[in-house]
Amino acid sequence: MNPSVIIDALGGTFRVAELCEVRPPSVSDWKKHGIPRARMMFLRVARPEVFQALEAERETPVTQPTERQQAPAA
Repeated sequence: MNPSVIIDALGGTFRVAELCEVRPPSVSDWKKHGIPRARMMFLRVARPEVFQALEAERETPVTQPTERQQAPAA
């Protein structure tokens, strides 16, 4: 999962920094380099509903195009 998407879903850089008791620049670095494993585990426990929503969104099947949306046969 994309670190930026996770951080944004959790309320943004400042909110995640508050949750993890770190400074906002550290969280900004996580967006570029990934969320450390221990922090990710903590965030999953602290805000399980956010991760459930993200996982449900990711598992939602892409809708198939209707006949109108499909390109005409050549």
